[in-house]
Amino acid sequence: SYVNEHPDEGLRDNECFEFLGDAVLSLVIGHILMRRYPDLKEGDLSRMRADLVNESQLAKIARFIDLGSYIKLGKGELLTDGHKKKSILADSFEALLAAVYLDGGFDAAFKTIERHFSDLLDSVAESTAITDYKSRLQELVQLKCKAVPLYSVINVSGPDHDKTFKVLIDVCNIQTQGSGKSKKTAEQNAAEKALKILAKEFDLCG
Repeated sequence: SYVNEHPDEGLRDNECFEFLGDAVLSLVIGHILMRRYPDLKEGDLSRMRADLVNESQLAKIARFIDLGSYIKLGKGELLTDGHKKKSILADSFEALLAAVYLDGGFDAAFKTIERHFSDLLDSVAESTAITDYKSRLQELVQLKCKAVPLYSVINVSGPDHDKTFKVLIDVCNIQTQGSGKSKKTAEQNAAEKALKILAKEFDLCG
Protein backbone atom coordinates (compact mmCIF):
# COMPACT_ATOMS: atom_id res chain seq x y z
CA SER A 1 0.00 0.00 0.00
CA TYR A 2 0.95 3.64 -0.28
CA VAL A 3 1.61 3.90 3.47
CA ASN A 4 4.07 1.00 3.44
CA GLU A 5 5.81 2.29 0.32
CA HIS A 6 6.26 5.80 1.79
CA PRO A 7 7.13 5.34 5.49
CA ASP A 8 8.98 8.66 5.52
CA GLU A 9 5.68 10.53 5.14
CA GLY A 10 4.42 9.27 8.49
CA LEU A 11 0.95 8.48 7.17
CA ARG A 12 -1.53 5.96 8.58
CA ASP A 13 -3.93 3.80 6.62
CA ASN A 14 -7.67 4.45 6.63
CA GLU A 15 -8.82 1.23 8.32
CA CYS A 16 -9.82 2.82 11.63
CA PHE A 17 -11.58 5.63 9.78
CA GLU A 18 -13.41 3.05 7.66
CA PHE A 19 -14.58 1.32 10.84
CA LEU A 20 -15.88 4.54 12.36
CA GLY A 21 -17.40 5.75 9.10
CA ASP A 22 -19.30 2.49 8.69
CA ALA A 23 -20.78 2.88 12.19
CA VAL A 24 -21.75 6.53 11.62
CA LEU A 25 -23.31 5.71 8.26
CA SER A 26 -25.36 2.85 9.67
CA LEU A 27 -26.63 5.01 12.53
CA VAL A 28 -27.58 7.97 10.33
CA ILE A 29 -29.29 5.86 7.65
CA GLY A 30 -31.24 4.03 10.37
CA HIS A 31 -32.31 7.37 11.84
CA ILE A 32 -33.41 8.74 8.45
CA LEU A 33 -35.35 5.60 7.57
CA MET A 34 -37.24 5.59 10.88
CA ARG A 35 -38.08 9.27 10.45
CA ARG A 36 -39.23 8.91 6.85
CA TYR A 37 -41.09 5.63 7.23
CA PRO A 38 -42.35 5.43 10.83
CA ASP A 39 -44.95 2.77 10.00
CA LEU A 40 -42.58 0.25 8.43
CA LYS A 41 -41.63 -2.88 10.32
CA GLU A 42 -38.10 -3.58 11.50
CA GLY A 43 -37.55 -6.16 8.78
CA ASP A 44 -38.46 -3.71 6.01
CA LEU A 45 -36.23 -1.01 7.51
CA SER A 46 -33.32 -3.45 7.78
CA ARG A 47 -33.72 -4.50 4.16
CA MET A 48 -33.81 -0.88 3.02
CA ARG A 49 -30.69 -0.05 5.01
CA ALA A 50 -28.89 -3.06 3.54
CA ASP A 51 -29.83 -1.88 0.04
CA LEU A 52 -28.45 1.57 0.81
CA VAL A 53 -25.33 0.77 2.81
CA ASN A 54 -23.47 -1.61 0.54
CA GLU A 55 -20.31 -1.54 -1.53
CA SER A 56 -22.01 -0.77 -4.84
CA GLN A 57 -24.01 2.20 -3.55
CA LEU A 58 -21.07 3.68 -1.62
CA ALA A 59 -18.80 3.32 -4.64
CA LYS A 60 -21.42 5.02 -6.81
CA ILE A 61 -21.48 8.04 -4.50
CA ALA A 62 -17.67 8.07 -4.31
CA ARG A 63 -17.50 8.21 -8.11
CA PHE A 64 -20.05 11.03 -8.20
CA ILE A 65 -17.86 13.21 -5.97
CA ASP A 66 -14.68 12.05 -7.79
CA LEU A 67 -13.21 10.68 -4.57
CA GLY A 68 -10.91 8.34 -6.50
CA SER A 69 -8.80 11.28 -7.65
CA TYR A 70 -7.80 12.00 -4.04
CA ILE A 71 -6.91 8.46 -2.91
CA LYS A 72 -3.22 7.69 -2.46
CA LEU A 73 -2.52 4.18 -3.71
CA GLY A 74 0.45 1.84 -3.83
CA LYS A 75 2.17 1.01 -7.11
CA GLY A 76 0.30 -2.26 -7.52
CA GLU A 77 -3.10 -0.66 -7.15
CA LEU A 78 -2.14 2.19 -9.45
CA LEU A 79 -1.22 -0.28 -12.19
CA THR A 80 -4.63 -1.96 -11.89
CA ASP A 81 -6.67 1.27 -11.73
CA GLY A 82 -7.33 0.84 -8.02
CA HIS A 83 -8.94 4.27 -7.84
CA LYS A 84 -11.82 2.82 -9.89
CA LYS A 85 -12.36 -0.33 -7.80
CA LYS A 86 -15.65 -0.55 -5.93
CA SER A 87 -14.08 -1.90 -2.74
CA ILE A 88 -11.49 0.88 -2.53
CA LEU A 89 -14.00 3.61 -3.37
CA ALA A 90 -16.54 2.31 -0.84
CA ASP A 91 -13.95 2.03 1.94
CA SER A 92 -12.61 5.49 1.15
CA PHE A 93 -16.09 7.00 1.29
CA GLU A 94 -16.61 5.48 4.75
CA ALA A 95 -13.27 6.93 5.83
CA LEU A 96 -14.33 10.33 4.51
CA LEU A 97 -17.55 10.19 6.53
CA ALA A 98 -15.52 9.42 9.65
CA ALA A 99 -13.36 12.48 8.99
CA VAL A 100 -16.47 14.64 8.56
CA TYR A 101 -17.86 13.26 11.83
CA LEU A 102 -14.65 13.83 13.78
CA ASP A 103 -14.13 17.31 12.35
CA GLY A 104 -17.71 18.62 12.35
CA GLY A 105 -19.62 16.37 14.72
CA PHE A 106 -22.79 14.35 14.26
CA ASP A 107 -24.79 17.17 12.62
CA ALA A 108 -22.20 17.63 9.88
CA ALA A 109 -22.07 13.90 9.21
CA PHE A 110 -25.87 13.67 9.20
CA LYS A 111 -26.25 16.48 6.66
CA THR A 112 -23.53 15.02 4.43
CA ILE A 113 -25.09 11.56 4.41
CA GLU A 114 -28.63 12.86 3.93
CA ARG A 115 -27.54 15.00 0.99
CA HIS A 116 -25.80 12.17 -0.83
CA PHE A 117 -28.39 9.48 -0.07
CA SER A 118 -31.60 11.43 -0.68
CA ASP A 119 -32.22 10.19 -4.23
CA LEU A 120 -31.15 6.66 -3.33
CA LEU A 121 -33.67 6.59 -0.48
CA ASP A 122 -36.54 7.18 -2.88
CA SER A 123 -35.36 4.58 -5.38
CA VAL A 124 -34.83 1.95 -2.68
CA ALA A 125 -38.25 2.70 -1.20
CA GLU A 126 -39.82 1.98 -4.57
CA SER A 127 -38.29 -1.50 -4.63
CA THR A 128 -39.60 -2.56 -1.21
CA ALA A 129 -42.99 -3.40 0.21
CA ILE A 130 -43.56 0.32 0.67
CA THR A 131 -45.02 0.45 -2.84
CA ASP A 132 -47.49 -2.34 -2.13
CA TYR A 133 -50.44 -0.22 -0.95
CA LYS A 134 -50.58 1.94 -4.09
CA SER A 135 -50.39 -1.01 -6.44
CA ARG A 136 -52.94 -3.02 -4.45
CA LEU A 137 -55.33 -0.06 -4.33
CA GLN A 138 -55.04 0.53 -8.07
CA GLU A 139 -55.74 -3.13 -8.84
CA LEU A 140 -58.76 -3.15 -6.52
CA VAL A 141 -60.44 0.01 -7.80
CA GLN A 142 -59.85 -0.88 -11.44
CA LEU A 143 -61.55 -4.20 -10.81
CA LYS A 144 -64.42 -2.98 -8.63
CA CYS A 145 -65.02 0.63 -9.72
CA LYS A 146 -63.39 0.80 -13.15
CA ALA A 147 -61.58 3.85 -11.78
CA VAL A 148 -58.08 5.18 -11.18
CA PRO A 149 -57.04 6.77 -7.84
CA LEU A 150 -56.40 10.51 -8.06
CA TYR A 151 -53.53 11.72 -5.84
CA SER A 152 -52.99 15.39 -4.99
CA VAL A 153 -50.60 17.13 -2.61
CA ILE A 154 -52.70 19.33 -0.33
CA ASN A 155 -50.02 20.60 2.04
CA VAL A 156 -46.24 20.79 2.44
CA SER A 157 -44.81 21.95 5.74
CA GLY A 158 -41.45 22.16 7.48
CA PRO A 159 -37.98 23.35 6.41
CA ASP A 160 -36.39 22.21 3.15
CA HIS A 161 -34.29 19.52 4.84
CA ASP A 162 -37.20 18.07 6.81
CA LYS A 163 -40.44 18.57 4.89
CA THR A 164 -43.72 16.81 5.64
CA PHE A 165 -46.12 16.13 2.78
CA LYS A 166 -49.88 15.64 3.04
CA VAL A 167 -51.62 13.88 0.15
CA LEU A 168 -55.31 13.40 -0.66
CA ILE A 169 -56.70 10.41 -2.57
CA ASP A 170 -60.08 10.61 -4.30
CA VAL A 171 -61.41 7.30 -5.61
CA CYS A 172 -64.64 5.27 -5.67
CA ASN A 173 -66.60 8.00 -3.83
CA ILE A 174 -64.21 8.11 -0.87
CA GLN A 175 -61.37 10.41 0.13
CA THR A 176 -58.43 9.65 2.41
CA GLN A 177 -55.40 11.65 3.49
CA GLY A 178 -51.89 10.49 4.23
CA SER A 179 -48.69 12.16 5.39
CA GLY A 180 -45.00 11.41 5.22
CA LYS A 181 -41.50 12.80 4.85
CA SER A 182 -41.69 12.38 1.08
CA LYS A 183 -44.51 12.65 -1.43
CA LYS A 184 -44.27 8.93 -2.18
CA THR A 185 -44.51 7.97 1.48
CA ALA A 186 -47.55 10.21 1.95
CA GLU A 187 -49.20 8.61 -1.08
CA GLN A 188 -48.55 5.16 0.36
CA ASN A 189 -50.02 6.19 3.69
CA ALA A 190 -53.17 7.55 2.05
CA ALA A 191 -53.45 4.48 -0.19
CA GLU A 192 -53.26 2.18 2.82
CA LYS A 193 -56.18 4.01 4.46
CA ALA A 194 -58.25 3.94 1.28
CA LEU A 195 -57.52 0.25 0.80
CA LYS A 196 -58.79 -0.58 4.30
CA ILE A 197 -62.04 1.34 3.76
CA LEU A 198 -62.72 -0.15 0.33
CA ALA A 199 -61.81 -3.65 1.43
CA LYS A 200 -64.58 -3.43 4.04
CA GLU A 201 -67.05 -1.97 1.53
CA PHE A 202 -66.33 -4.74 -0.94
CA ASP A 203 -66.31 -7.33 1.86
CA LEU A 204 -62.73 -8.42 1.18
CA CYS A 205 -60.18 -9.89 3.55
CA GLY A 206 -57.02 -7.79 4.24
